[in-house]
Amino acid sequence: MFLFFSKKALDMILTLVGITFVCFLMIRMVPGDPILLMIGERNIDKAAYEEAKHNLGLDKPVMLQFLDYVKKVIQGDLGTSIVSKAPVWEEFKERFPATLELSLVGLFFATFLAIPFGILAAVKKNTFFDYFLMGGSLAGYSMPIFWWGLALILIFSVHLGITPVSGRIAIEYDVPLATGLYLLDTLSKEVRAAEGFAPFWSALRHLILPSIVLGTIPLAIIARMTRSSFLEVLSEDYIRTARAKGMSESKVIFVHAFRNALIPIVTTLALCFGSIITGAILTETIFSWPGIGKWIVASLTSRDYPAIQGGILIIAFIIVVTNTLVDIIYIALNPRMKSALLT
Repeated sequence: MFLFFSKKALDMILTLVGITFVCFLMIRMVPGDPILLMIGERNIDKAAYEEAKHNLGLDKPVMLQFLDYVKKVIQGDLGTSIVSKAPVWEEFKERFPATLELSLVGLFFATFLAIPFGILAAVKKNTFFDYFLMGGSLAGYSMPIFWWGLALILIFSVHLGITPVSGRIAIEYDVPLATGLYLLDTLSKEVRAAEGFAPFWSALRHLILPSIVLGTIPLAIIARMTRSSFLEVLSEDYIRTARAKGMSESKVIFVHAFRNALIPIVTTLALCFGSIITGAILTETIFSWPGIGKWIVASLTSRDYPAIQGGILIIAFIIVVTNTLVDIIYIALNPRMKSALLT
């Protein structure tokens, strides 16, 4: 087990260093000068420009800039935003709860529908239900997020007026942020005593459309993986034996098949959690959701190098840790995989 964790830790470090290096180079290849955007091109003064460039360390060769950045990261310093002058970690920490809440609700929506759909498609293989559900999942996977989001806004917000267009909660509610997750904070005793459940319903209504948009692609992926996993398990000999003994179909599926079919589904869920956080960039931009996705887009527009690098590095860290936890869950679900994972 020590070798397993040592190998995973080394893989994590190498992956994060590689991502940081690629990100560092790519954002400097994007046209635009952060100093010109910060000072302004009209009132540019060469001496002021050179001083600002020196203060930000941008006058050094790129490799030296990268090594300086890595040294600061090792010390726990992700840098200071060029635009806001605030520490990058503080800006990330302020916005991450919004993205986390949206991602969790979107993943819950996807999982809640995808697993039953996948099981039903597997049990009803080659029937209308199978073709309809898998066709729908293919359409959901192929649908552009920006188009899907704008279409839902146009239908449910503009024409029907059922859901808000943007934001996290109505402006008339001032919610004390204990966790940063509005669905939890609005249920605190203080808020319920002052406002009742109105803030909670407002936060929930603001979450409906963005979570549906964000969860659509994971829903399609999880549903198709669930179907494939169950079809493979349902063809095993022990399933035929259980049916031959006269067990009910529901018991065969949920007692005998479900546990063995769960491992590929857990993998897919973990991968979807990583993709759903990165996919939140488009969704947050469409719905003006004040999370890290919208923040990174704004940082790209202003060429805020430290904010872009810090945001991507933390997201990469979350994804890498999530994938490592999946391997540990594998062992819990199926101890026979322990030897395979340790090699």
